[in-house]
Amino acid sequence: MSKVFSALSVSVDGYITGRDPGQGRGLGDGGGLFDWYFDGDVPSQVFDNFTLSEPSARFFDAVAGRVGASIVGRNTYEDSDRFGDDGAPHPTAPLFVLSHRPAPRIAGRQRLITTGPADAVAAAREAAGGKDIALMGGVLVTEALRAGLVDELILHQVPVLLGSGRPYFHELPEHIRLSLLEVVPAPGVTHLRYEVVR
Repeated sequence: MSKVFSALSVSVDGYITGRDPGQGRGLGDGGGLFDWYFDGDVPSQVFDNFTLSEPSARFFDAVAGRVGASIVGRNTYEDSDRFGDDGAPHPTAPLFVLSHRPAPRIAGRQRLITTGPADAVAAAREAAGGKDIALMGGVLVTEALRAGLVDELILHQVPVLLGSGRPYFHELPEHIRLSLLEVVPAPGVTHLRYEVVR
């Protein structure tokens, strides 16, 4: 069965955006959270415009190659300018937008889900063709963790302290144990892959 995972760039103090994210402002002053996408000379085999360091390219492409569908929370969707209203963050995978309110426009590879993370995961799993499902957004990841839907967490940890922004994780009702599966140090980022222990 396909796995559900999240793979986000995160500061050492746990933020996935900088200050003042929002529509037209992207992810705010992110303090270089995404510089590692472009700081090498190895082209990604999945994303056309990414040139990464060799260890980052190897790790990133392995993760990106797993994605059959993505689910994004409404805040991240809006902060990312709705991925062009009909696009998606992944070049081939469809996008499921989880929101409790209607989106201004959903078309192309996008689909709106309003009935919660479990229904979003079920719809994404059906569309993923046996591949994995990627989650985007701190609130979404936290809700999916609460519901027991997440199999892996991947942190692309960037050596910066942002001091403010949107956190990767929000308040959880209990401890969630993780098992470290992989650590890949690379220029400007350390890739950490954890399994959620059930």
